[in-house]
Amino acid sequence: MSIPEVDVVLPCLNEAAALPGLLAALPPGYRAIVVDNGSTDGSAETARRWGATVVSEPRRGFGAAAHAGLLAASAPIVAFCDADGSFDVRELPRVVDPVRRGAARLVLGRRTPAPGSWPLHARWANRMLAARLRSRTGVPLRDLGPMRAARRDDLLALRLRDRRSGYPLEMVLLAHAAGWRIHEVGVSYLPRIGRSKVTGTVRGYLGAVADMSRLLRAQPR
Repeated sequence: MSIPEVDVVLPCLNEAAALPGLLAALPPGYRAIVVDNGSTDGSAETARRWGATVVSEPRRGFGAAAHAGLLAASAPIVAFCDADGSFDVRELPRVVDPVRRGAARLVLGRRTPAPGSWPLHARWANRMLAARLRSRTGVPLRDLGPMRAARRDDLLALRLRDRRSGYPLEMVLLAHAAGWRIHEVGVSYLPRIGRSKVTGTVRGYLGAVADMSRLLRAQPR
């Protein structure tokens, strides 16, 4: 089997309803790596039926699942995306192409939300975290969205350690410290299928904010 151009890491916890449509829409040359993080709804079996590579990561946490997918990847470029249907994966080339061309080493998708897709409290928290990131580092980001792409070898060299909700922010902080060129591109943001594990629960939302705030406090001024 030939190595795909891009591996797409999809951390997954009970997303069986969203996976068929998401996996069917992946662009040619993009391989899905669904990282099952303890699903009880048959997500892993659904992903396999739709042709995805499935990795099991029993340690709960977004970072644990995302990093397990990175380690399982073999394509030169690795993209990350939520598995809940909130992103249109047909837009992944927008995020990947600047990395492929060498215009940037890390590209993040800046979300343009459809009505009902992004709760106000979560949007506000994201805006505040992005502002703190700009203040601390000068990285001109407006969104810390999970759709992103970079070269696999570069990501492994960052030696990411966070295994919770701070993983996406830690990636940006370490990339900035390493002198990477970081870009944003616009992507659509849609109402997710099912209930969010982060913005849909008070515990998940507060935990994500606490994880990211901890990482920002540790960042040297």
